[in-house]
Amino acid sequence: MADQDGADIEAMKFEAALQELEEIVAKLEQGKVDLEESISIYERGEKLKAHCEALLKKAEARIEKITLTKDGSPAGTEPLDVD
Repeated sequence: MADQDGADIEAMKFEAALQELEEIVAKLEQGKVDLEESISIYERGEKLKAHCEALLKKAEARIEKITLTKDGSPAGTEPLDVD
């Protein structure tokens, strides 16, 4: 697993952060780590989760949908409404 100090999280790509988060969840679910390590990796997991959520929001903001005219030809783009 990556360095536990959390300083590297902001530089992580989404896929790497998600993979590490999944590893943390698996460790915690197995229950084979002591209390102090559990707390430490849980806190890192919270930071990784927040980082992944921020990256997803950023990606959603960049996505545009193509608008079409009545005859089906492209008319332009507009921001994607994800709600």
